[in-house]
Amino acid sequence: MRESNSTRRGGRSSARRARARSQRRRHLRRTVLGLMCAAGGAGVAVVLLRADPPADESGARAALNPGPSSPAPAPPSASPSAQPTPSPSPSSHGSVPHSGQGTFTAAKVSAAKHGNGPVRRYRVEVEDGSGLNADQAAREVNTILGDRRGWIRDDRYGFQLTAQGTVDFTVRIATPQTTNRLCDITTPELIGETNCSANHTVVVNLKRWQQGSPQFDGPVSEYRALIINHEVGHEIGRGHETCPAPGKPAPAMMQQLKGLAGCKSNAWPHTRNGTYLSGPAVP
Repeated sequence: MRESNSTRRGGRSSARRARARSQRRRHLRRTVLGLMCAAGGAGVAVVLLRADPPADESGARAALNPGPSSPAPAPPSASPSAQPTPSPSPSSHGSVPHSGQGTFTAAKVSAAKHGNGPVRRYRVEVEDGSGLNADQAAREVNTILGDRRGWIRDDRYGFQLTAQGTVDFTVRIATPQTTNRLCDITTPELIGETNCSANHTVVVNLKRWQQGSPQFDGPVSEYRALIINHEVGHEIGRGHETCPAPGKPAPAMMQQLKGLAGCKSNAWPHTRNGTYLSGPAVP
């Protein structure tokens, strides 16, 4: 049977529509592929931008972040860091042995004369086992007796540290037990606590030399000056004095270890301008 013209036209129209649909599908696929490629390119660009991360505070490069498909590593569990126990600070005055060997080592240093008065030569010794260096102690005693606030401000007095020959008196730094023996201390509250001057020997209690006195308001170096000035004061014939008035400086010849009676702590016989810091004599 021969096809009619209308039938042939309808077939050709259907074929054209089919081809158009096929072209549209191909175009859509190309569009989708193009978008996917563009998206893939953007993803590559993001990775490239992240390939060189900034440095942290230490200057080391930070690790690259894992990609979306890789699970991020879990952060390490933060275990509390143990707080270090602070080391106890050493005593500013050092440890003080109660007893030593009972023998003494003399310093090997000498110094020039201090003061205008007749020279009194002296030697410094430290007890063996006390932990002190004899030469260092001698230099400190020399500095104290050479200070213009000390006894040399009075032209009647002069001192010279020597390591050789005869001496007029000796300064001995001894442990508390040896001090008790050398000073013949029997008063209970003074046992192991005080200093003395006897038989041309100034005996300095190691405990007082290292720790000062709870009655003295000032550094240990100042209390050492008080010990030397007070006990050498006895050696040159000075007696005890007491507080002149509340608020005044305590005389160097006051027994400040026993209390200040309202006076202020003071280590020196004279002021810087040369005034003698006196107080009523103790009978």
